[in-house]
Amino acid sequence: MEKIKEILSHFPEEPFWSIDWNGLECCELLLPWIMEMRLTSQDPDWHGEGDVWMHTRMVCEELAHMEEFRKLPALQRQELFFAALLHDIGKTRCTRQEAGRLVAPHHAAIGARIARSLLWEKLGCSGTRSAQDFRETVCGLIRYHTVPPYLWEREDRRRLVRIAANGELAKSFNIYLLCLLSQADLLGRIALDRRKLAEQAWFVSLLAAETGCLYGPRNFCSLYTQRAYLAGKLNWPDTELYDHTWGEVALLSGLPGTGKDTWIQKNYSDIPVISLDDFRIRLGISAKGSQASVSAAAQEQAREYLRKKQSFVWNATNLTPVLRERLVGIFEGYGAAVRIIFLETGWEEEMHRNSNRQRKVPESVIKKMLNQIVPVERFEAQKVEWYCV
Repeated sequence: MEKIKEILSHFPEEPFWSIDWNGLECCELLLPWIMEMRLTSQDPDWHGEGDVWMHTRMVCEELAHMEEFRKLPALQRQELFFAALLHDIGKTRCTRQEAGRLVAPHHAAIGARIARSLLWEKLGCSGTRSAQDFRETVCGLIRYHTVPPYLWEREDRRRLVRIAANGELAKSFNIYLLCLLSQADLLGRIALDRRKLAEQAWFVSLLAAETGCLYGPRNFCSLYTQRAYLAGKLNWPDTELYDHTWGEVALLSGLPGTGKDTWIQKNYSDIPVISLDDFRIRLGISAKGSQASVSAAAQEQAREYLRKKQSFVWNATNLTPVLRERLVGIFEGYGAAVRIIFLETGWEEEMHRNSNRQRKVPESVIKKMLNQIVPVERFEAQKVEWYCV
């Protein structure tokens, strides 16, 4: 976290709460992104102020003037302000014209990945629980900053509870901070609907309080009930369901070189392991080639264990939600409970461990994976755990 201190020193603090824009715009690691945001235009009907960087500055100023922001603990102020500073960074990658309008579809999800890569590799926010909490609180706020007004319109309590559940993993993340960021985002622009949408974002905080998830995850009577509700299989979250699962499957997730094999040896030495690396060796298939046969063989082995109600570990990188969802669907379809374990280490340690592996992965490939990684969210399985190793 030492690398990030210079940036944090320019954030608003009492007694004046002023933002040191000159200092921020001179930060070596931020400057390339600031330049790209300056060059990224926005639709004038929604953003009459102009480019993305102008909007970002307005959002940060709105946030700094909020009494609710000023009353937050120092760490949460830093996390929330960092999220505001990077909240629209994804627009630099996805802004395009459609039917004569400038649009930026999925910019929040893309922005969260960009911010994660920047914080993880360049700013040292990885490898320790405090660094991980800081990074993923920032990235979670960026990922969901556009959601609150639409949650209010649809009164979507389930999605609200799903998002809030991530507070079990990133300890500072909560719906209250998300609503503050959303309000600042909607007010920090020139548009006719700015106040109406900002009010809707504020109303979501009332909905979250009523639902029991404003400052942290909603409580459930059991993990099985929580999984059923978050997966959309239960409409009444206070209902207690009988747990029909027969045992557990552990699904690991993490970059190459993180230490997944060592983790398994220490924690799961007594059950079988399905390793995609082992199947590649057995089938004589390179990691650069088509993985269809590797995946098919590994999944057939998994089904053999599942039919026998045998617990096992699935050992692969599993870096994206789509892949994890497919696997969890298979495992749960046979009646297993699923525990997803996300492992990470510091970037320099990652490179060191990878260099000592028998099957070394090129650094460029790991960097590409880092740009794509989406750490597992709480709603994805019955149990979800993050560890730094």
